[in-house]
Amino acid sequence: MAPRIWLIAGPTASGKSALALRLAETVGAEIVNADSMQLYAGLRVVTAGPSPEEAARAPHHLFGTVDPADGWSVGRWLRAATEVLEEIAGRGRPAVVVGGTGLYFRALTRGLAEIPEVPAEVRAEAAADFDRLGEDAFRRRLAEVDAAAAQRIAPGDRQRLARAWEVFAATGRALSDLQQTGEPAISEWRAVALEPPREALYARCDARLHAMVRDGALEEVRALMARDLDPALPAMKAVGVRELAAHLRGETSLEEATAAAQQETRRYAKRQLTWMRGQMADWPRLTAAEPDEQWRQFLAQAPALTA
Repeated sequence: MAPRIWLIAGPTASGKSALALRLAETVGAEIVNADSMQLYAGLRVVTAGPSPEEAARAPHHLFGTVDPADGWSVGRWLRAATEVLEEIAGRGRPAVVVGGTGLYFRALTRGLAEIPEVPAEVRAEAAADFDRLGEDAFRRRLAEVDAAAAQRIAPGDRQRLARAWEVFAATGRALSDLQQTGEPAISEWRAVALEPPREALYARCDARLHAMVRDGALEEVRALMARDLDPALPAMKAVGVRELAAHLRGETSLEEATAAAQQETRRYAKRQLTWMRGQMADWPRLTAAEPDEQWRQFLAQAPALTA
């Protein structure tokens, strides 16, 4: 019997969205987003969200539904995704959860504990420490008490680095440990993780940036800049936003901005692969780069689909 919930994870540009859509069309499933940046409205091109044509081929949920001024947490996504999955089950249809945010999948399959509220004075002290130490030293200090958080949090993400330290300072426990102590939101599921060859993946990352610029990424970033939002908001940290914004301010050429965004995309993909190897080591792997071969590998993992 085919599972009612499929999970498809993978780094950016690995082909997971195309695989999810092909699966959804094959089994009559609905697709649920598990990418923290594809949540935000107005950034479809920058975040490689589904095109209108792709969205019309199967029901899509939690794509482009959140205002960039409203920063969502993992817990907020988990509550929304759980509700959507229950609604899909109520319609008697299977679901395909797809994305590259590893923490979302971990919360869905292992649970997410309620994190105690951090006192204001602890938050203020963490902010002061960050200013005093600088990011590199602050990250090294965090690694001593929460190595997983120090490794997974992206460079320049002051907010999440400070948050991880605040939680330890307030509770004496690593945020990464607390995030694994809740009850799973789903109990029966099948999963695959895409891990194409590194060289092919990076080439696709580079090609995607050129396509994004061609297809309207600059216009999306210009509209986002016009809102003058807090740069600490998650949407403002989407890969490509900072680099293209620098070009729009006249600080770099488009060629330089594109190259910088390509480099950051490759770094992001590498971090996603590192997470998968550490946190999804038991998930079956699809190692092909081409869509048809990925589908053949997937069918080998899911013989019930061909029965």
